[in-house]
Amino acid sequence: MPYTLHGSYLSTCAARVLTAAGTMGLGTDLVLQSYDFTKVHEPEWTAHQPFNQMPFLVDNASSFEIFESRAICKYLAAKSGSDLMPSQADVEAYGRFEQGCSIEQSNFDPAASGLAFELVFAKMFDLPSDAKRVEKLKGELTKKLQGYERLLSKQKFIGGDKLTLADIFHLPYGSIVAQLGVVPSLTDGSLPHVQAWWRTISQLPAWKEYEKQREASMAAMAPWK
Repeated sequence: MPYTLHGSYLSTCAARVLTAAGTMGLGTDLVLQSYDFTKVHEPEWTAHQPFNQMPFLVDNASSFEIFESRAICKYLAAKSGSDLMPSQADVEAYGRFEQGCSIEQSNFDPAASGLAFELVFAKMFDLPSDAKRVEKLKGELTKKLQGYERLLSKQKFIGGDKLTLADIFHLPYGSIVAQLGVVPSLTDGSLPHVQAWWRTISQLPAWKEYEKQREASMAAMAPWK
């Protein structure tokens, strides 16, 4: 395989890479080497990813290594020539794309990932959940989605009028928020452009395939689950 992704199907950041790679048509070119989360604290892991996080990618053709899921996705897009990342030769399209990536990381991820931690991952790791923080994050994300509605009333996707990585980056934590139903405006139609956008990206074949693989992985770990 040209690429090896070191991570887990249960890692939201690995999910981001797997979905992006699948959407680029690289699904058969990338293999996931799966690990338990405790692995990230071992020296042999931190030699590749110094921040005790998943995932990291190895390009087997060159032995080049890269970590941080969004950076991995952009590397794969650049190397494959995928239109999920516009060419820098089209400066306006590329600017819109990078703007979209910044929107996701600054205006969506902090609250969405915080909610996922408090309502899902804290329980998995036997940690207490902070109810006050949950309410604060719900309010923050609800307000941010109002900004998304304003943006999406002018363009179809977050990075412009075509699907890009900026949209895919939302899926791992956005899907958790949607499943929990804690920020209804993502899906309930009160923000119609947001609802239409979310419906489109959450039905991407590569995302549905990732969900199947994640469920199979969780079923195999049923006693832990």
